[in-house]
Amino acid sequence: MNAPPAAVARQKDITRLVQRGEVAAAERLCRALIAEFPQFAPGWSSASLIALRRGESAQALRLIDEALARAPQEAHFLLHRAHCLLALQRVVDALACAGQAERAAQHDAGVLNAIGTFYSLAGEHGRALAVYSRAIDVQPGESRHWFNRAAVRRFLGELAQAESDYDRAIALAPRDFEAYLNRSELRPQSAARNHVAELEGILASGVGDWRGEVQLRYALAKEYEDLADHTRSWRELTCGARLRRAHLQYDINRDVATAGWIMEAYPAAPPSVEAAARPTSIFIVGLPRSGSTLVERILGSHSSVFAAGELPHFAAALVDAVRARNGGRALSRQELVAASRDIDYAALGADYLARTRAQAAQRARFTDKMPLNYLYCGLIRRALPGAPIVHVVRHPLAVCYAMYKTLFHDGYPFSYDLHEIALYYGAYRRLMNHWRATLSHGIIEVSYERLVRDPQGEARGLLEACGLEWEEGCLAFHRNPSATTTASAPQVRRPIYDSSVAQWRHYAHELEDLHRELIAAGIEPRELD
Repeated sequence: MNAPPAAVARQKDITRLVQRGEVAAAERLCRALIAEFPQFAPGWSSASLIALRRGESAQALRLIDEALARAPQEAHFLLHRAHCLLALQRVVDALACAGQAERAAQHDAGVLNAIGTFYSLAGEHGRALAVYSRAIDVQPGESRHWFNRAAVRRFLGELAQAESDYDRAIALAPRDFEAYLNRSELRPQSAARNHVAELEGILASGVGDWRGEVQLRYALAKEYEDLADHTRSWRELTCGARLRRAHLQYDINRDVATAGWIMEAYPAAPPSVEAAARPTSIFIVGLPRSGSTLVERILGSHSSVFAAGELPHFAAALVDAVRARNGGRALSRQELVAASRDIDYAALGADYLARTRAQAAQRARFTDKMPLNYLYCGLIRRALPGAPIVHVVRHPLAVCYAMYKTLFHDGYPFSYDLHEIALYYGAYRRLMNHWRATLSHGIIEVSYERLVRDPQGEARGLLEACGLEWEEGCLAFHRNPSATTTASAPQVRRPIYDSSVAQWRHYAHELEDLHRELIAAGIEPRELD
């Protein structure tokens, strides 16, 4: 049965409103569309999409089921239903629904590509790889299919195949500058095999897009560093970082103040509470690029531990708990920190564990490697009294330089300016010193440099502190086939190496101002030697 032209026209209007971010107007039009054309399935689907964007996952599921009642084999609707189920933490049901969408999609390359993205989001990277490959078979001339398969192969450690896929993506879409950067990061570049001339040529001809220029300059900085041309590497890095910072709306003072608000809110140790049972979670916290992915891979190579990656669940559970106690009203960051003192910490812990039940179901224990959980160490100790908190530390200048040279997809806006890095690092250190002083059970501290020097001794101590028996396989983490989705994905496919320990020393002159600012922030000069 053909859809009424008036319904189709209104549906297009709704889509345009949603794309422009005018969600309230789209919702009003959607309600009118459903009222007038209740058998028009896309109207229900749009209503579900709007509800999911609002965080109303249960309502979104109800609405998409209305759409599917009218078009049960529509692959787009089945995929959207999978997203609703995933948002509700019904992971098994979500994956089953994505499988239905996959069968319904048949030879629709666009839908297959979207299903692959869903599988990757759900952590099912093997299934994502297979679906992206099907999309390529159906539509080999579409660059995004090759790009997406390359990304998944990078996560899975299939680095040579990923490079080949990026080469194909670039051949099909020469202005996909993110592909150039991702390709540069897959392996150490050599004098015989690199992309420097290609990258320089593109920049010389003009990019016309600041995002693309940033990506190309970071790619060049990485390749020049691999080739030991540190002068050119620093030149490209600083150009790229300045350009990225110029397009950010960010106030470092707010992040610095946040550390102070947290210390004011939690000035003393929490009451001693006996854990009811050994917690399933192991938190790995610290700064990005500190070596936390290496620690995660060591722990995740234990037969009892599942490496769950960077989970947003603790912060989300905390925000929901504070808002629920305050009638759902929006709070400033300072108000949220202050109000967090009055929540039910046991309920917070239970909510976090409920949100992570999919990870907990994998093995007896799981790691949560969200770096910014360092902000919540005091709350984690109150909410999950027996959960290990592993704090990964690295030489201050090494970690600051490592953050500076990384183009993050999301977050860490302080990392594109050395002065702001110094301010942020100082606030981070003050807060971590505070947690060490006030948390009665202490924090397990792992030094990246010591781990590189003595992998077996440090790994044994780490496992013992986490309540785990020693297993030799923990040092063979580079052979672990599980996916890694962080910036360190290519590096953790290699055995432990020490070449990055002193990489920053090639730029000691360029980092002199940062060095002085760290000392002014209270970092001991001996730590910077």
